[in-house]
Amino acid sequence: MTKGKLLLAVVFVVQLVCSVFFVSEIVLTIFNVRARPISWQTRELMEIGATIGLIIGPIIGAIFLRNSMRRTAIVEQKLKAASGAFMDVMAERFDDWGLTPAERDVALFAIKGMSIQEIAALRQTSEGTVKAQTNAIYRKAGVSGRPQLLSLFIEDLLDVDDRVRIAAE
Repeated sequence: MTKGKLLLAVVFVVQLVCSVFFVSEIVLTIFNVRARPISWQTRELMEIGATIGLIIGPIIGAIFLRNSMRRTAIVEQKLKAASGAFMDVMAERFDDWGLTPAERDVALFAIKGMSIQEIAALRQTSEGTVKAQTNAIYRKAGVSGRPQLLSLFIEDLLDVDDRVRIAAE
């Protein structure tokens, strides 16, 4: 268990004990159960301790929330950079292969996982035209189908990510 998770678990247990302390007093009063009397000084110290325990929880929770939001923002930035890098890699490859604008559109839709029928409907063209364009794309890319086409971009993206990571180190 990491240090942060352990701290959260401890805070949770402390808050649970503090809550039980206050709720038990109310429940005992409702059922008219009297506990053995304790001095008012001890009682006050217990209430102060329980109150402090309940106050610490939201403070630590806010700290963890802030840290979590920071990590999420960093991950979103990295994802955005990766997405931009992926689009850059695709544009570069499309240029290298000499794809026409129509083939670029079809290739992009194919990489997104759309079917021939969906691509034809989006481009308002026949399925035969889309099939011919996909065959031209595969031939120019030197692959035999969509999975291989996609793997080319994944390999390129991983290479870009490795280069970025190595440059940052």
